[in-house]
Amino acid sequence: MDVLLAALADPARRRLVTLLAERPRPVGVLAELAGARQPQTTKHLQTLERAGLVTAQRTGQRRVYALQPGPLRELAAEVSRLAEAAERAGADFARHGLSLDAERLAAAADGWADDRSFRFHRSLTGPADQVWRHLTEAALLARWWTPDDLRVSQLVFEARPGGRIVQEYRDAEDLGGTDVVVGRAEGAVVEVRPGEHLRYRLSPLLPDGSVAFTAHVEFELRPTSAGTGLDVHYRITDSTIDSADFVAGIELGFGQSLDKLAATVSQRSLT
Repeated sequence: MDVLLAALADPARRRLVTLLAERPRPVGVLAELAGARQPQTTKHLQTLERAGLVTAQRTGQRRVYALQPGPLRELAAEVSRLAEAAERAGADFARHGLSLDAERLAAAADGWADDRSFRFHRSLTGPADQVWRHLTEAALLARWWTPDDLRVSQLVFEARPGGRIVQEYRDAEDLGGTDVVVGRAEGAVVEVRPGEHLRYRLSPLLPDGSVAFTAHVEFELRPTSAGTGLDVHYRITDSTIDSADFVAGIELGFGQSLDKLAATVSQRSLT
């Protein structure tokens, strides 16, 4: 693929490929149509031939070149896969961008997002006790408690009333800790009913260490025929003007985290 892309990187060679896509042509005609000297054209055609893009036949005194469709189809398939991946990733990026613009516009004064709430539901395949462990044990929490592009780099979760919560997160690919910390949040557990109900408050911190807002998060678990039904209520208080970027990411980011939770529990249920 690298050889193919290198061969197509030159505009003169792409012009020859375009001409040969119409029909096979001899070197002299290609040079004339491309507005180039024949020796240059021959060199370009040799490069294209080494890349597998063209093949040649000698007919009398003429050397006629034809385009090979196979490598172009492979390139088209690879570009199509990249485009589809970019479309999937770009959809969330664009959605988050729209949310950022809207929340920044709405954040006109402190308290602007107070009592804003979000509700989530997930049907999980594991039993309630297994789901509970993923909600309260730090080692299991770290597997899912961030959106797709982030990872937990520090986590404290003391699953008792008044217990301390610390969550620090970095870029998912920053395994060496060379980039900046993306975010940090601190809070406390409020209510615990093992296997049934968990409530805590958690405050994302601004770069200066002050509170952006306080999230009041409640998890309700109930057994179902397929495993466990999970309902989450996420409510905001103490919002500051500077919390707009955090608020903009809640629906998408927390939703992605819960999707990771569902996938993690499902995998453990199969083992």
